[in-house]
Amino acid sequence: MNHTAPIVTAIKAFNDNYIWAISHHNTQEIALVDPGDAEVCIAHLQKNSKILSTILITHHHSDHIGGIEKLKAFAKQKSWPLKVYGPTNDGIKQLDITLAENDSVTLPRLNCKFRVIDVPGHTHGHIAYFTQTEHENKNQGLLFCGDTLFSGGCGRVFEGTPAQMHHSLTKLVSLPSNTLIYCAHEYTQANLAFALAVDPDNKDLNIYAKQVAIKRQNNQSTIPSTIGLEQKINPFLRCHQSPVQNAAQTYYLQHVQQSNNHGGTEFNLHNDTEVFTQIRAWKNSF
Repeated sequence: MNHTAPIVTAIKAFNDNYIWAISHHNTQEIALVDPGDAEVCIAHLQKNSKILSTILITHHHSDHIGGIEKLKAFAKQKSWPLKVYGPTNDGIKQLDITLAENDSVTLPRLNCKFRVIDVPGHTHGHIAYFTQTEHENKNQGLLFCGDTLFSGGCGRVFEGTPAQMHHSLTKLVSLPSNTLIYCAHEYTQANLAFALAVDPDNKDLNIYAKQVAIKRQNNQSTIPSTIGLEQKINPFLRCHQSPVQNAAQTYYLQHVQQSNNHGGTEFNLHNDTEVFTQIRAWKNSF
């Protein structure tokens, strides 16, 4: 057993949310990532005799921050020294410490030092948390990315621009390939249905889709994924690859150009941001 690596546990919330609990065998302390539902978190703390010391927030949507107030009150009642961290630019009032690109969060008892990565797009101030730890004598990355990167997909662009979201994903895909991706929703199967529409001949994608279907039939989680896997199967990370580029161009010609009554092709097949913009628009109506 590895006694140095933190332990990451999923707490299921709402229909498809994952609240991530980070613990370590050396301590009863625990950190929670995006606790939108206080009740399921309190139940987890009580069942496992844990002490809540840290909350990490990725962005301001209610299914990610909705439990903060109750958890703060619960911690105060227990005399726990709770700190709440989150993005500087997302307007979250319950934060104790605000964070931006390259800030760090050190949780020594959990053997974690997180680097903060700005990933705007889904919201203006969305951030992700990345750390490296030792697992089976190798460095293992852990990424908590909220609603920016999903397995087989990415978040909707609500507040930012497609260019911002594409740039944010480019940052994340540059992380080590064995990095475990802890996103905030169980969207994988739906994402893969779209990915197969974009890239139907992708062998890795077809294999993964079958594996995911079996997991979901057995009510098993598909998360975490890895950066290496997503590089192979996620169309939003493959905008530089010809199958995705061609699919984006086809979508543009059939939907965007016709609706705008354009006379000629203005789509730049080799502009990764334009490719991303088209497949994100396609996914929105898929």
